[in-house]
This record gives sequence, C-alpha cells and structure tokens, in this order.
Amino acid sequence: MTREPFEQEPTILEMIREGMEVYDHDGQQIGTVEQVYFGATAGRTADQGRDAATAANPDVSRDESLVEEFAEIFAAPSKLPEVLRNQLLRRGFIRVDASGLFANDRYVMPNQIAGVSGDRVMLRVSRDELIED
Repeated sequence: MTREPFEQEPTILEMIREGMEVYDHDGQQIGTVEQVYFGATAGRTADQGRDAATAANPDVSRDESLVEEFAEIFAAPSKLPEVLRNQLLRRGFIRVDASGLFANDRYVMPNQIAGVSGDRVMLRVSRDELIED
C-alpha cells in the first residue's frame, strides 16, 4: 500500500478509544480508558496551524479558550495541581477508570504509553507512577 506524500502515521492517542483495557508495564490490568484527550497542540492540528495558538474565533483570546477547555475537561472537582492540569491539557492524555471499588482514576500521558494492540493499551510505567485524581 502506498501512502500519500503528506499522510502522517497516527499518533499513539489516535489509536486509543474509550473502553479499551489498560495494563501497566508488569502486565497488570489497571482499568479501562474513560476519556481520550488529544491535547492543545496535537501533532496533526499543530502541523496544520490549528492548535491552541490559532484561535478559531478572533474575538476569543487564547487564555479564555484554554480556561473554557480546562473547565470542560476537568468539570468535576480535581485534586490535581494547576501545573499538572496545564501539562495534561497541552500534551494530551487518557483518563483511566481504575479497577477496584476504592481506586482513584489515573491520567496517562502519551510518553507513558508503550503501545496499543487490539483492545489493550500497554504502559511503560507502573500504576503508581501515573497521575492520580
């Protein structure tokens, strides 16, 4: 199969969908994908000039649009420090609905994902190394 000259490989986050099982680097299931967020500067949108730096509406400033985006994604009260929330918004993440009655949800950044195969997301880190909400 030949590829178009400007066709890009899908990013790791584009290969993930809600409901997939998530496993840590030891093969232990830690939960299922609850949400996939591609980030304010996702690869394809940045290449095409449509990332957060380019406002869709010229009357809306970048700060206002990020605040709205932040409020929508983290609608429920969150214990995450603002620095971490901003980093997740910029880089993208998957939110994992953790297994277990009292388990807290976790956030996985793209660089923590080892691969995707079938309905599984494999991580390169342990459950304890993930951002906990």
